[in-house]
Amino acid sequence: MARAGSGVTTVDLLVEIIGWIGSGLCLGAYLLTSTGRLSGKSARYQAMNFVGGATLAINVLWHRAYPAALLEIGWAAIGLVALVGLARARHTSERARP
Repeated sequence: MARAGSGVTTVDLLVEIIGWIGSGLCLGAYLLTSTGRLSGKSARYQAMNFVGGATLAINVLWHRAYPAALLEIGWAAIGLVALVGLARARHTSERARP
Protein backbone atom coordinates (compact mmCIF):
# COMPACT_ATOMS: atom_id res chain seq x y z
CA MET A 1 0.00 0.00 0.00
CA ALA A 2 1.06 3.57 -0.57
CA ARG A 3 2.10 5.75 2.33
CA ALA A 4 -0.56 8.03 3.78
CA GLY A 5 -0.36 11.51 2.32
CA SER A 6 1.83 10.49 -0.63
CA GLY A 7 -1.02 11.04 -3.10
CA VAL A 8 -0.21 7.82 -4.95
CA THR A 9 -2.51 4.89 -4.42
CA THR A 10 -1.73 1.25 -5.00
CA VAL A 11 -3.98 1.30 -8.06
CA ASP A 12 -2.12 4.33 -9.44
CA LEU A 13 1.18 2.50 -9.02
CA LEU A 14 -0.18 -0.66 -10.63
CA VAL A 15 -1.46 1.29 -13.63
CA GLU A 16 1.96 2.92 -14.06
CA ILE A 17 3.73 -0.46 -13.88
CA ILE A 18 1.29 -1.86 -16.45
CA GLY A 19 2.06 1.11 -18.71
CA TRP A 20 5.82 0.59 -18.43
CA ILE A 21 5.42 -3.11 -19.24
CA GLY A 22 3.35 -2.22 -22.31
CA SER A 23 5.91 0.31 -23.47
CA GLY A 24 8.68 -2.23 -23.07
CA LEU A 25 6.78 -4.86 -25.03
CA CYS A 26 5.95 -2.54 -27.94
CA LEU A 27 9.46 -1.11 -28.11
CA GLY A 28 10.98 -4.57 -27.72
CA ALA A 29 8.88 -5.95 -30.56
CA TYR A 30 9.92 -3.04 -32.79
CA LEU A 31 13.59 -3.40 -31.85
CA LEU A 32 13.65 -7.17 -32.39
CA THR A 33 11.91 -6.86 -35.75
CA SER A 34 14.05 -3.94 -36.90
CA THR A 35 17.24 -5.82 -36.07
CA GLY A 36 16.07 -9.00 -37.81
CA ARG A 37 15.87 -11.05 -34.63
CA LEU A 38 12.11 -11.52 -34.88
CA SER A 39 9.83 -11.87 -37.88
CA GLY A 40 6.98 -9.41 -38.18
CA LYS A 41 4.81 -12.36 -39.17
CA SER A 42 5.60 -14.39 -36.05
CA ALA A 43 3.14 -15.12 -33.27
CA ARG A 44 5.65 -13.80 -30.73
CA TYR A 45 5.82 -10.41 -32.47
CA GLN A 46 2.05 -10.16 -32.72
CA ALA A 47 1.60 -11.25 -29.09
CA MET A 48 4.08 -8.62 -27.92
CA ASN A 49 2.14 -5.96 -29.83
CA PHE A 50 -1.24 -7.18 -28.60
CA VAL A 51 -0.26 -7.32 -24.93
CA GLY A 52 1.81 -4.14 -25.19
CA GLY A 53 -1.01 -2.21 -26.83
CA ALA A 54 -3.62 -3.55 -24.42
CA THR A 55 -1.60 -2.68 -21.33
CA LEU A 56 -0.75 0.76 -22.66
CA ALA A 57 -4.45 1.28 -23.39
CA ILE A 58 -5.21 0.62 -19.73
CA ASN A 59 -2.62 3.19 -18.71
CA VAL A 60 -3.70 5.95 -21.09
CA LEU A 61 -7.39 5.40 -20.37
CA TRP A 62 -6.62 5.74 -16.67
CA HIS A 63 -4.97 9.08 -17.44
CA ARG A 64 -7.86 10.06 -19.74
CA ALA A 65 -5.54 10.45 -22.72
CA TYR A 66 -8.22 9.44 -25.20
CA PRO A 67 -6.33 10.06 -28.47
CA ALA A 68 -3.52 7.81 -27.23
CA ALA A 69 -6.12 5.29 -26.04
CA LEU A 70 -7.52 5.05 -29.57
CA LEU A 71 -4.02 4.39 -30.89
CA GLU A 72 -3.28 1.70 -28.30
CA ILE A 73 -6.65 -0.02 -28.66
CA GLY A 74 -6.11 -0.09 -32.42
CA TRP A 75 -2.56 -1.39 -31.91
CA ALA A 76 -3.83 -4.19 -29.68
CA ALA A 77 -6.69 -5.01 -32.07
CA ILE A 78 -4.32 -5.33 -35.02
CA GLY A 79 -2.11 -7.66 -32.98
CA LEU A 80 -5.10 -9.73 -31.91
CA VAL A 81 -6.46 -10.03 -35.46
CA ALA A 82 -3.01 -11.10 -36.67
CA LEU A 83 -2.73 -13.69 -33.88
CA VAL A 84 -6.14 -15.13 -34.74
CA GLY A 85 -5.14 -15.28 -38.41
CA LEU A 86 -1.90 -17.07 -37.56
CA ALA A 87 -3.77 -19.56 -35.34
CA ARG A 88 -6.32 -20.26 -38.08
CA ALA A 89 -3.61 -20.75 -40.70
CA ARG A 90 -1.74 -23.11 -38.40
CA HIS A 91 -4.91 -25.07 -37.63
CA THR A 92 -5.77 -25.33 -41.33
CA SER A 93 -2.28 -26.54 -42.26
CA GLU A 94 -2.32 -29.15 -39.46
CA ARG A 95 -5.69 -30.48 -40.63
CA ALA A 96 -4.44 -30.73 -44.23
CA ARG A 97 -1.61 -33.10 -43.28
CA PRO A 98 -2.22 -36.77 -44.02
